[in-house]
Amino acid sequence: MRSHPRSPVLPGAFSRPGAGGHHELLFTLAQCAPFAIALGVLGIELSPAHDLVTGPVLTTTPALAALTMGPVGTLSAAVLAAAVNATSATYNHSWGTQTQLIIGNFLGIIVVSVASVILSNAVRARRQSELDQVRRIAVAAQEVVLRPVPELLGPVRAASLCLAAGTGAQIGGDLYEAVETRYGVRLIVGDVRGKGLSAIRAVAVTLGAFREAVHYEDEVQEVMNHCAAALRREATVPGTYSQAELPEVLLEGFTTALIAQVPDDQVVHLVNRGHPPPLVLHQGRVQALMPASPLPPLGFEDLVDGPPAKPESYPFLPGDRLLLYTDGVIEARNRDNDFLPLPETMERIPAGTSPQEFLDELHQALIRHTEGRLTDDVAMILIDRRA
Repeated sequence: MRSHPRSPVLPGAFSRPGAGGHHELLFTLAQCAPFAIALGVLGIELSPAHDLVTGPVLTTTPALAALTMGPVGTLSAAVLAAAVNATSATYNHSWGTQTQLIIGNFLGIIVVSVASVILSNAVRARRQSELDQVRRIAVAAQEVVLRPVPELLGPVRAASLCLAAGTGAQIGGDLYEAVETRYGVRLIVGDVRGKGLSAIRAVAVTLGAFREAVHYEDEVQEVMNHCAAALRREATVPGTYSQAELPEVLLEGFTTALIAQVPDDQVVHLVNRGHPPPLVLHQGRVQALMPASPLPPLGFEDLVDGPPAKPESYPFLPGDRLLLYTDGVIEARNRDNDFLPLPETMERIPAGTSPQEFLDELHQALIRHTEGRLTDDVAMILIDRRA
């Protein structure tokens, strides 16, 4: 059975309402504003201009912090404001002459802080609820396209895994499928550039072409050609993409894909269009099945010269395991910016595990390596040849 897509976003994390350099800079400045105001008030109170009434300015800092930082940031701003109020009163010897004003400032900070924390919790809970709902819809839409992989397919056992990165409600572009045909078991793993509706549309088109072609095309490379042709047709249909999406789809849109065919013979045939090479685990050692003649991704057919490439064949013996995956697996990084050592991780998994248990072990290793912070979607299919 297939593991459901899940989001490794840490619970309670306060989502930033923007992405990219400009929005990120504005958000950071907004976070710093309450503390900058408090420090500015402190500077005024310690200067000859301390006669200015700054208490009402201090009471605004918790409210400003609540807009961007949640309860913890709000309380931090409130503590800083109270500390500034106490420091200025002590430095200017105001406790005897302006005690009521100082106490009023403290009360104002406390009231605004409590109200800000309550409001921040309510806003965050509402935003999280809305985001969770949209994520559930996104996952449901993706699961309609990505069907579960059967546990038994002809001469192989199979399992699959799909993990959604912490990217809000964006639907990813990973795809996979495994089908038993009269030519053997045929599998596809691919990755569409980008996210959102344009990506899931390309995923649906690619999988639709694959599911149809696998049953009547004798040659596995022709199945890949059907997928490429379907994507080209889709891009030219009027109204398929919005005016904002169309330039990116036509100029930069592409799909990496790998199709594998496992016949009754002890081999596997591969057609690789710009996708990470599959890994075969044989007698405890992992080998990457690198293509002898690399081909460009789907969408770049104009770069291919000469006759169509033939499938490449590799030994696939009883007891061997073949892993097909997307680049989100090998590009997963830890805090030191190191990539996940996928071959070594596969070799450390105990022999005798079922395909699903094997993928569960890889999943745990991936989460440990990234500390639960995936930056790209992950899709994997594992098959092993039965004796």
